[in-house]
Amino acid sequence: MTDTKNTAPAPRKVKRDTIIAATCGVVVAGMVGAAFASVPLYNWFCRTTGFGGTTQVSEAAPGQVLDRTLTVRFDSNVAPGLPWRFVPEQNTVQVRIGEVKTVYYKVINMAAREITAQAGYNVTPPTVGLYFHKINCFCFTEQTMKPGETRDMAVVFYVDPSLVKDSDQDPLNTITLSYTFFPVDAPQKPVADAEPKTSKKL
Repeated sequence: MTDTKNTAPAPRKVKRDTIIAATCGVVVAGMVGAAFASVPLYNWFCRTTGFGGTTQVSEAAPGQVLDRTLTVRFDSNVAPGLPWRFVPEQNTVQVRIGEVKTVYYKVINMAAREITAQAGYNVTPPTVGLYFHKINCFCFTEQTMKPGETRDMAVVFYVDPSLVKDSDQDPLNTITLSYTFFPVDAPQKPVADAEPKTSKKL
């Protein structure tokens, strides 16, 4: 006797399988998108929260200067293989909270070729990153220096007055601003291009 039962999948099972497949597709797409967005999202998170000592960027002074004074120390480093001399022109400054301060670093390209580099930065203690604001800084852009060139690079900053509302910062008296220059992959030019040779007619 032939089995005449319908072997087609039940509509409910088909619908469930479709939902599962669609959900998996959405999850995979979300994971791929998160992978591409992870770096900018991480950078945004660091800038927003000051995570890891990441400083803030401002366009103007806060408009309020408090009596509380902090010592700001300046640290300078260059990555291995980068032939630059990089030092702060002063090791420390005293700054009132809310006061805009300008300091300079001296940079010398010790190589006989043009080099492009960019500075990474942070502050310590790391929790102060949320309150340390830069108005201008050489670290915002790539720096290209000619052979033997010397340059004074400015940093304009202030410590946000909102810091005094954070009880965790009550013991704070010193902030260290640290920079490290890293080479940027760019065509490197020789000291001088050789002049084209011309042949003399006899």
